[in-house]
Amino acid sequence: MLTGIVLLDKPEGLSSNGALQRVRRLLGAAKAGHAGSLDPLATGMLPICLGEATKIAGEILSSRKRYRFTLTLGVRTATGDREGAILERCAVPELAAERIGAVLRGFLGPGRQVPPMYSALKRAGRPLYQLARSGVVVEREARPIEIFELRLLGQRTGQIELETHCSKGTYVRTLAEDIARELGTCGHVASLRRSSVEPFDLEPMQTLASIALACERGQTPRILPADWPLQHLPAVNLSALQAGRIRHGQPVELEKANIAAGKVRLYEDGRFLGIGEADGRAGVRPKRLFT
Repeated sequence: MLTGIVLLDKPEGLSSNGALQRVRRLLGAAKAGHAGSLDPLATGMLPICLGEATKIAGEILSSRKRYRFTLTLGVRTATGDREGAILERCAVPELAAERIGAVLRGFLGPGRQVPPMYSALKRAGRPLYQLARSGVVVEREARPIEIFELRLLGQRTGQIELETHCSKGTYVRTLAEDIARELGTCGHVASLRRSSVEPFDLEPMQTLASIALACERGQTPRILPADWPLQHLPAVNLSALQAGRIRHGQPVELEKANIAAGKVRLYEDGRFLGIGEADGRAGVRPKRLFT
């Protein structure tokens, strides 16, 4: 089974699942999953986990992300982006860079955000965007998020260019609407690009075209090993006997008890077995193993 991680530069106009299925078919992967949805309007980094790597997708989902986006001022839409129906038009005040900077600083740090109706979150098994398209609005609980960076990149009549570094669960469309409101107007996202997902910040992305070309030439596109995003976890090397016990769901005792409690990477003869849980003493138990 083909296993690993492809960093796709998702094109505009394609859903995350649509992009995922194209990559899966091109590479002949038996199964695949993406780590963090992007709206069809959005472009940029979409980590796609192939084969057994789908088991560590949750580790990537919890990471920080960086976005660049254009905020169009004076128009609020149903979806929070340029594709939605116009709900409101507002006057746009004169905005000096100093004023914008002061507003942006007010969003830094921990906060809470109500997810938009046009999102993939589910209620009673149905995505919220399906309910929204039917004209149904339901209560959504505010969720904790954190904005680590939020800066002004440029400004022109009726639009500002912004960049943010934020926690998982942050909806840039909602953030943009909140920024516009604090600026004394309304607004929506005109363009959105996810430039990086930790820990892949410096890694190059591949396009659907480049993957297709590599496959046509009989080459394998760049596929990162499944344990690549887990380097922050301590590595535990197991003997054949210990690895056998782990595979059968049994805990093992290590000779050295110098690993802090928490998740660890498990290996046997250099082969990645999956994720384990150390108890802070000398015990390790399986948590999420590859077959």
